[in-house]
Order: sequence, then structure tokens, then C-alpha cells
Amino acid sequence: MNLRFSITGKLLVWFLAVIAIFYGTILVLYINVQQVVRLSGSIVAKNYAIASGTKKMMGTLLSMEENKQKYLLLKKVDYLVFFNEAQRAFEENLAQVTRLTTMGHDISDVWLNISNDYSNYPNAAEVSTYLAGEIKDPEAVNTFWIPESIVNDWISKISGERLKNEQEIEQATRELNRKGRLSAKNGLIGLAVSSLVGLLGIFYLAYSMIRPLRELMDGIREISSDRLSKSLEIRGQDEFGELAHAFNEMSHRLHKEERMRSDFISMLSHEIRTPLTSIRESVNMIREKVMGPINSRQEKFLGIAGSEISRISDLLSHLMQASRLEPGLLNMQLEPIDPHTFASECANSIKLAAEAKNIELLIQVPPQLPPIVGDRKQLQQAMLNYLSNAVKFSEPDTRVTVGVRYQRSQSQLSFFVKDNGPGILDEDQAFLFNKYYRGQRERDRLEGVGLGLSIVKNIVESHHGTVWINSQVGKGSTFGFTLPSAPE
Repeated sequence: MNLRFSITGKLLVWFLAVIAIFYGTILVLYINVQQVVRLSGSIVAKNYAIASGTKKMMGTLLSMEENKQKYLLLKKVDYLVFFNEAQRAFEENLAQVTRLTTMGHDISDVWLNISNDYSNYPNAAEVSTYLAGEIKDPEAVNTFWIPESIVNDWISKISGERLKNEQEIEQATRELNRKGRLSAKNGLIGLAVSSLVGLLGIFYLAYSMIRPLRELMDGIREISSDRLSKSLEIRGQDEFGELAHAFNEMSHRLHKEERMRSDFISMLSHEIRTPLTSIRESVNMIREKVMGPINSRQEKFLGIAGSEISRISDLLSHLMQASRLEPGLLNMQLEPIDPHTFASECANSIKLAAEAKNIELLIQVPPQLPPIVGDRKQLQQAMLNYLSNAVKFSEPDTRVTVGVRYQRSQSQLSFFVKDNGPGILDEDQAFLFNKYYRGQRERDRLEGVGLGLSIVKNIVESHHGTVWINSQVGKGSTFGFTLPSAPE
């Protein structure tokens, strides 16, 4: 099953891919940021609380032991008060650490063990009650004391927990640093991938659109310039593929119809030529009085009939040439051709027609030009078509120039015919070499079917050359064709 992706579908897929990568990158960054926030919150809420509490608890335990010893030695109530204050501070810090469990943090069992052990001794409130009483039993004071071995054990455990907490802070800090670098890395990767996908998508879309458009434009230009276009190799399943398929069908039909028309014209010309030849010979025999004498009026009309028969014969010749001289169908006899000799022979062939209108023929060919390779008769026919048009459209007592220019950098020779005729309208110049086309100003003024320049184009293109024209209305025209020079 072939999936069909339209141009809109391709754009949508590319857009969704870029959006998915972009928002995927944002999602990954968001997750990493949440992990960083969670880790930093744990450091602030738990580790800093334990770090602060352990430092204070060790200080208060030492203060409690110190004031205990002073009281036992000096029996002053002030030291018992100091002991009670230190004990209260110890309880507050111990409670602050143990409350972390209610906040969802995991703490060591050491803290719970210390809290349980401490509950076996009188707390600060009981000592405060004793101090607030008027009667103080000296024996009751001995129950307030926490054994020195227990205090030392607690200090040792608290010191160990403090060291573990510092290690956790260091580890968490490293993890924060790693998460930060990972977030930056993921962000850069996401940016690079989204940019790459965007650029690749742009290049792919541009290629998948510009290439078919260029091929379509080339095909349309070939058809508009009266050349049959080759089939377009566009195999896409989008709108361009459908357009190329329709274009290929149209081109195939045009080719088929053109072939049928050429065959029909060739057949028709051949069928007409035989009876036309018989009619022409009959008219000539009557004019030559082979079948008996004729009067002057009969001779006049026979002359008109003969000229019309010649005109029809020339028309049939052009039609047959147009059918026979198509690019790719010519049977060429290639030989080296000297440009100067070629131009001179063509000028001599049209000399009588030029002299009839008192038109001067000027030949401009530089010396020592490289030869060209081609079919001499066909190229002469192309040049004579140019020359006959130049003589036909030029006013009497003017000049027609036959010339050659050598483009050394491109190894090309340009053959041209310049006249002093009326010139050609700009809107006509693009179509002059199309088959059956005649300029707007010549349609009613001069006879013809518009095949001469089309024949020139077919001959020149069969020799891998190009035809061209330069013309301004009222200043004459220059018709030419460019052919590659022979390799040295």
C-alpha cells in the first residue's frame, strides 16, 4: 500500500517533528530542574538542619557536663541553672532533628536511639520545676545528672552523624553540579537536534518542491518553444507527482498529434504533388503552343496559372521539409565546413534575387577561422532561409550583410544575416521560430505559412546549435545561429 503525502502533509509532519523535539527538550529540562530543586530542598531542609543541630548539641552536652562538674564541686545553684539552660537547648536541637521524619526526610536511627536514651533521664522541665521550688532536696539533684560515659557516647555518635551529614552534603552538591551540567548538555543537544531537523526539513521540502517545479518549467519551456518535451521523471505521490503525470500525458498526446499531423502533411503533399506536376506540365505545354496556337489573353491567364502552380509547389516543398527536418529525424552527412567559403556560397545563391531589388550583399568573415562540422546542404538551406527573408523584407537600394563571429572563449561560431527591413515587434520575437507562426505585421502583407524559420531552428538544433534574433522596429533585424567549432 502506497502512502500518499501531500505537500501540506509534508509541511505538517516537518512542523510536528520540530515542535515535538522542541517541547521534548523543554520537558527533559523541566524534569532535570525539578530534580535539582528537590535535591537542593533536601540539602536546605535536612542536611543544613542536621549540620546546625549537631554542632549545637555537642556544645550543649559539653556545657551540661561542665556545669555538672562545677555544681558537684562548688554546690552553687547557678551552675545547676546553667546546666538546665544547656539541657533545654539540647532538647530543642534534638527535637528539631527528630522532627525531620514528620517532614518526609529519612534520618539515621542514631537520632531516635539518642532520643529514646535521653527519655530515661529527667528532662529540662523537671529540672526547672526543681529550681523553681522553695525547698530543694540535695539528694534529688543527683537524679538530674546524665552519666559522663553516656554523654561521651552521645557526643561520639553525634560527631559521627555530623561527619556523615557533611559527606551527604558534599555528595548532594556534586549531584547538583552533575544535574546542572546534564541539563545544559540536554538543552544544547535538543537545540542542535531541533535545528538539524529544521534545516534538513527545509532542505528536503525545498528539494522536493523546487526540483519538480524546475522540471515542469523546463518542460513547459520546451513545449512553448515548439519542441516536444521529454517525460518528466517525478515519482512523488504528492500534488507535483499528479501534475507531472498530467503533464506527461499531455506531452504524449501532443507528440502523438504532432506525429499524426506531420505524417498527414507528408502524405497529403506527396499525393498533391503528382497531379500538380501533371497540371504544371500541361500548362507549360499549352503556353509553349505544343497543342496549337493561343491568343495573348489566353497566354496571360496561363502565366498566372503557372505562377500559382509554382507557389503551391513551393508551399508543398516547405510543408514536406518541415515534416522531414525535425530534430532527431535528420539524416546528416557530416563534413568540415570552412566559414568563409560557406558564407560566400550562400551569398552567391541569393545574388540574383538581391540584384532584382538592387540590394547590396556584404560579406563580413574574419580570416583564419576554425571550421565547423555539419551537413553542408542542410546548413546552407538554413542560411538561405535567413537570406531569402532578408531580401524579401528589405527595401530596394539597401544592404544585406552576411557575417561570421568567432567566440574563442566558448569555441563557437555565430553566423548571422543583417538587413535594413522594417524590424520585428518585441511580442513577436519569442514565437518567430515556432512552426506556422507569422508576425502580426506580415500576416496580411506577405504570403507564406511560417515554416522557414522553424526549418532553420530544426536544422541548427540537430547540429547542437542555437538560433537567435536581434531586432528593433524601424532599424532592421539580425538573424543568426551559433554552432560549436570543430575540435582542434
